[in-house]
Amino acid sequence: MKKVIIGLAAVVVSGVVAGAGWYYRPWSEYSPAEIQAATHPDRLAATFRDMGEVFPYREIRPADSARPLPRNDARTTVSYTFEGELRTVDDWLEDSDATGLMVLHDGQVVHEQYLLGSAPETRHTSWSVGKSYVATLIAIAMQEGRIANLDQTAEMFAPQFAGTDYGDTTLRHLLMMSAGVDFEEDYSAPDSDIRRLFFGTNIFGRNVDSMVAQVERNRSPGEDLHYVSANTQVLSAVARGVWRAPLASIVEEKIWRPLGMTGEAYWNQNVAGDKGIAIGYCCLNATLEDYARFGQFYLQDGVWNGERLLPESWVRRATRPNAGFQEAGPDAVYPHRGYGLHFWVPENHDGEYFMAGVYGQYVWVDERRNIVIARTAADTQWSARTAESLAAMRALAAHYGAPVMHNAAGTMPEAGDE
Repeated sequence: MKKVIIGLAAVVVSGVVAGAGWYYRPWSEYSPAEIQAATHPDRLAATFRDMGEVFPYREIRPADSARPLPRNDARTTVSYTFEGELRTVDDWLEDSDATGLMVLHDGQVVHEQYLLGSAPETRHTSWSVGKSYVATLIAIAMQEGRIANLDQTAEMFAPQFAGTDYGDTTLRHLLMMSAGVDFEEDYSAPDSDIRRLFFGTNIFGRNVDSMVAQVERNRSPGEDLHYVSANTQVLSAVARGVWRAPLASIVEEKIWRPLGMTGEAYWNQNVAGDKGIAIGYCCLNATLEDYARFGQFYLQDGVWNGERLLPESWVRRATRPNAGFQEAGPDAVYPHRGYGLHFWVPENHDGEYFMAGVYGQYVWVDERRNIVIARTAADTQWSARTAESLAAMRALAAHYGAPVMHNAAGTMPEAGDE
């Protein structure tokens, strides 16, 4: 009996040691223990400015010729009224654990602010703002003739999805967040699909594309708005298939260097294999200025330094609702906002649209006032704060902006023009 007890004890001890080894992974640069610690609410601001310490990544390098955006500092206190209370933008920033705010007017930086330990060189994580970069790669592939139209299916470019519901889904419906798939996008629900995807790929080391390929359709595509991160993962696989390269390398070649981004950036990978596969539905890490520059690129209708990089109709299609169910309004699926092609549209939009990520990441564009706003944060209450965030950004746009003045050629001035 004593030998049996000793044997069982040895098994238990071995299991505990093995479990601790898996959790802490002393042989690895990354571990579940680090992820758990880094995502504690008290550490989010520090984690979001150094995600390379938590997850693997591939670098995105700027061109040697890159130069900063022009500065015309006009920073002042901006006030607005929200729910009957007079507020300031500084109140909003403080309450929402903002880490950075930049405003461009006419392509110049007029407001620049860093908080909670961030600095101009800080590489803030994008979360789902990165989705708009992936959508932009689809547009660039169309401009280059690599994709004929948005009614082509994902499996035509990403064969790993052949024979699956996602493989049979058109690029249009993926971009519209209308793929008709059975997927719960709720970060707070313990057993939601998005949490299983995150933990499966980033802690258990499963292949992110393979996990997404298992998602099934439970209704017809093109009938409703259902925001699903897995849709963007498929689109990122399409981009990788089109150019036959890692996502970070494609972003470097097709976005970073052509736009003259000045900061070194990186895109987080999942932990499977050699540097893994890009987490395509999020996880670009870049400076505040380079997020703002990307918004300016859209404000300029996809033209940079006189070169058209996006199809002529793309920006308008991507930043406006493409169907009635995407419209913002009292009956909208997502309060205070509607959707386009991987871009959000605010209620009562008037040439306004924005990119957004969890915890309060924003890139806001106001075409009428020629304004771009980039904001980074670690706000655990970001969803409940959506209405005020939209009000604050509209106040900033109204304060710093003015109606767009077109030149004699009928074009807007470009950032960096001399």
